[in-house]
Amino acid sequence: MTRLALNPSGFLNEFYISFWIPTAVLTAALVIKLPTIIRLWRDPLLRAVGGLLLLACAVFVFCTPSTIAWVNRLTGVPNISAPWCYSLITAFCGSCLLLIITWRNGLSDRSAATRRAMRWVISVYSGVIVALWVLFLLADAPEERLRDLDTHYATTPFMREEILLYLVAHAVACLITSRLIWNWVRTEGLDAWLRWGLKLLGAGYVLNLIFDAVKLIAVVARWFGQDLDWLSTNLAPPVAALSAILIAVGFILPHAGQYLHDRWRVRLAHRELRPLYQLMRTVSGEGVPFVLRATPELRLTRRETFIRDVLLPLARHIDTGLGRRAYDAALGLGHPPERARALAAAVSILDAVEIKARAPEPPEAAAGPDTTNLLQEIGAVSRALRRPDDIAAVRARAAVPAESVAVHE
Repeated sequence: MTRLALNPSGFLNEFYISFWIPTAVLTAALVIKLPTIIRLWRDPLLRAVGGLLLLACAVFVFCTPSTIAWVNRLTGVPNISAPWCYSLITAFCGSCLLLIITWRNGLSDRSAATRRAMRWVISVYSGVIVALWVLFLLADAPEERLRDLDTHYATTPFMREEILLYLVAHAVACLITSRLIWNWVRTEGLDAWLRWGLKLLGAGYVLNLIFDAVKLIAVVARWFGQDLDWLSTNLAPPVAALSAILIAVGFILPHAGQYLHDRWRVRLAHRELRPLYQLMRTVSGEGVPFVLRATPELRLTRRETFIRDVLLPLARHIDTGLGRRAYDAALGLGHPPERARALAAAVSILDAVEIKARAPEPPEAAAGPDTTNLLQEIGAVSRALRRPDDIAAVRARAAVPAESVAVHE
């Protein structure tokens, strides 16, 4: 138990997350965004998102131990993957900052302060990348290390500075990015999908800070002759993988969530129109031809057009007096005004369908009522048709005055 408390590497191995999992999630995010990035290439925000996702994918591909070994063998230089991976991580850090600057300030902000901030990020992180390669060339690191290079060479001159440089650069970028994101989350008026995406991004960058913290603790422990390598080799990798997954989902969620929401709204609208569509089919004798490859938006548009096309000539048979009585009857039954209008319209349409069935053509002098509101409220009317009991009650109450007048005459 004491050994487990001091070195829980075996326990942490149970929670190992393959680097290919976050790579797959990041690639999915990039694929989802790629069509929009290509179509709107001039948009700096989309370019920043694409660059960040591409760099994040590259980080996990090249930081996988098998890829590290392959790069080392390909170049013939032991541990050359170290400055290469550190450079990718540093470039990713700079991309995070550039994305937040572009995203937060908006496309219309071309102020000197914004341009200066972007130039500062590019110059500083480019300088860090150059310094990483210079330090590697000056260092003596002949023994290949695939998993524990950070701690193994933590006390080696120049490698020590290189490891510390990339960790500090990464931590500073993640700290600034995380702070900006969480400030943004508290902004009023954000779309719900964007807010949740930002929360996931913020959580991902907080985990990145934890990654930096445990790495630094393990490296500093080596400076003082202590062995906390398990923090770097067993705890940091799953933290980094989980962080990447949260960041990828954070980028996907606003886009995919809005897409799915729009699709659900279109399908729901299409389904809500079914009762009125079926009624109009009985009037016209036919419906909308089925098209196998029609999109949900096109099917909705065709159904709406069909309903309006049938309603327009049917309106000549509508009894406006019945419509007014039905509206008053619906109000009298306790329905709110909007619901009462929909019920009254449904009653008028059903009555017009029955009249048309008895007399297909109205008298020549008959003028059709104004159908503007009716054609605009087909969704509400169709929903009202789903409640035949309410319609029957309104029709019965609306017919009472007319029947009373007929008896008195």
